[in-house]
Amino acid sequence: ALLCSSAAAVVLLKWLERKQIQQKMEEARRMRDLALERMEKAARKFKQENPGIQTAHILSLTMVELVEKLKEGSLSPESVLYSYMDKVKALEVTQEVNCVTDFIHGCEDQLQKLKKQKEKGLLYGIPISIKDHINCKGHVSSGGMVKFLGQVQEEDSVIVQVLKSQGAIPFVKTNIPQTMINYDCSNLIFGQTLNPLNHQKSPGGSSGGEGALIAGGGSILGIGSDIAGSIRLPSSFCGLCGLKPTGNRISPSAFGDGTFVFAVTGMLGPMARDVDSLALCMKALLCQEMFQLDPTVPPLPFDEEVYTSSKPLRIGYYEGDGYFQPSPSMKRAIQQTRKLLQDAGHTLVPFAPPKIDYVVDELFTRGIFADGAAQLVDSIKGDMVDPNLKCQFNTYRLPVLVKRILAIILKPIVSVSKADSFCYLCRSAKSLWDQHGAVAVYCTDFIAKWKKLRLDVILCPMLGPAFNHGYAGKLFAATSYTNLYNVLNFPAGVVPVSTVTRADEEELKHYRGHYGDPWDKRLKEVRAGGLPVAVQCVALPWQEELCLRFMKEVETLTQD
Repeated sequence: ALLCSSAAAVVLLKWLERKQIQQKMEEARRMRDLALERMEKAARKFKQENPGIQTAHILSLTMVELVEKLKEGSLSPESVLYSYMDKVKALEVTQEVNCVTDFIHGCEDQLQKLKKQKEKGLLYGIPISIKDHINCKGHVSSGGMVKFLGQVQEEDSVIVQVLKSQGAIPFVKTNIPQTMINYDCSNLIFGQTLNPLNHQKSPGGSSGGEGALIAGGGSILGIGSDIAGSIRLPSSFCGLCGLKPTGNRISPSAFGDGTFVFAVTGMLGPMARDVDSLALCMKALLCQEMFQLDPTVPPLPFDEEVYTSSKPLRIGYYEGDGYFQPSPSMKRAIQQTRKLLQDAGHTLVPFAPPKIDYVVDELFTRGIFADGAAQLVDSIKGDMVDPNLKCQFNTYRLPVLVKRILAIILKPIVSVSKADSFCYLCRSAKSLWDQHGAVAVYCTDFIAKWKKLRLDVILCPMLGPAFNHGYAGKLFAATSYTNLYNVLNFPAGVVPVSTVTRADEEELKHYRGHYGDPWDKRLKEVRAGGLPVAVQCVALPWQEELCLRFMKEVETLTQD
């Protein structure tokens, strides 16, 4: 009787806890819906009072064109902001693909202040979307987790303050996956975000809400974050351009809340429809305001001369990294881009990233989960786990002994390195120091190889095309193409260059992968005819301008 009553009490407590979590999530969704209604009413009111506004024309302009018209006065900041707020775009897009989590209602007050300013910043009147976890005063940064609901931020993060000082108007926050350690875009609070190009596909993650909103036409510029590809993957999946800068080139204050501490560098960066928009955003961010607000950011203004240079480049390239075999469309994208660059007068040099298995499984995985994912598991206590994260999460919370046994069992089935990665854990302070030292040694060796070949930049594959919903948690190994440059802390950008062809789809049927293990076999199931395919452009640390210049060259050649 005692056992039965104890069991009943435990079940009841669990049920009450779950009920409380669901109530908090329902309240968050209700608040989101009210915020979107408020945005819709404001946009409708402006439209009624200004019936002559050419919304379609405004939405068709590139960001550079928009900036010019705003500065010369042929367009007003109100007309641009309310056009993007209008139901046919920001609201319609989020109703279709579920990408917006909040309306930054202070944007209307900011608009009035902006009109009174004498000096116009570089982003004067440009509406900007912001990833959920980046702090905005008066709003919640949920991280896709219930524990953060109700925690209203008291001030803007540094990057938001700088954007506002340059005249930009942050107007919405966008969806992310729970904990952000996943490159799908789903959480139990706000639900699954869809890819606007194909609703059966993921927009990527963790900046997936940004990718979906910009690709759907509801925003012209967004700020995401990247610790394993979280800017580059959504950009690839949604056909956008995105830049992961060197860590600390932009203030990383949005990572400074202590929720997760990683040995791998995370950073904030821009996402947009073209490279010029990324360059303009970086030029605006790398200003005196940024350097004063965050003295840890090196005072390096944007070098326009490097970005606009036409000097031929010496470009290293590789079609596969030797860890995760690229899909046929990924490989073709590199081959075609390489030929275009050669024909344009650039020098292309074969390059192979050294010891990629070691990088992914030792330096990256042990770096991001040095504590055996204990902090991550602890952060989800008192929460429910999103189905798209369960595959990863169930592995993370296994006892270390079970992980070691699994590694032994799996070695005959998968590659040795992938099996050993189940034991990601720095067992002592010394082993963590050793891991940091190993990253520094690898970085030195990588740069030495780069310099020996006298390279300016590297052209390499970008994971894609867009995966089906739920695949990201089962194909985490495929992020080897992006997480390498988080370990190295090199700036890396993404440019769409092609779309998946029928020939690509046919060739995918014969895809075997490097190991023929379950990870490799799963990629064969991805069908994505007509969706964008991108390449990745990489430069040495602190050379964002050169990286963007290379991206611009790729963009121009592929468009031509």
